[in-house]
Amino acid sequence: MIDARWDFGEPVRLTRNVRNDGTYPGLDTGAPLVRRGSIGYVVDVGTFLQDQIIYSVNFLDEGRIVGCREEELIDADEPWTPSRFEFREKVRSAKGLSVGGEVLVKRGAVGEVIKVIRDAPGGVVYHIHFECLLGRLLQIPEDALEPVLAEEHDDAIRLS
Repeated sequence: MIDARWDFGEPVRLTRNVRNDGTYPGLDTGAPLVRRGSIGYVVDVGTFLQDQIIYSVNFLDEGRIVGCREEELIDADEPWTPSRFEFREKVRSAKGLSVGGEVLVKRGAVGEVIKVIRDAPGGVVYHIHFECLLGRLLQIPEDALEPVLAEEHDDAIRLS
């Protein structure tokens, strides 16, 4: 017997981005399927390896039914704070960043999102690893970051 938290027809919200693990037909492995924060409806409940509950969730806006683990979902009406950036996304500092008066990251420095923290006082903050600070993470507020456009990142990869 499955001890599922949600049942058929119940609305749920996705808390993590879901990418194709190779089981979704017609898309490359690693292709994004559903963005976190999206709301869908449970259409089936099953198990994987006899101990993991898997929910088939119909995300109507995306037109996709995707398998989700219980820890990837919350009730659709639970509080949710959207974020501008995602895990592993490249970002750029919008201003110089200092700790104790010492500028550690110059304006325009590129970094990578390691963690998104939605419940921080004052709004969303991120743990960022900047390329100029190897081995060190900084907690940065959302308004101190800018996106790195995909074509900029691709050019940087080709040049290095």
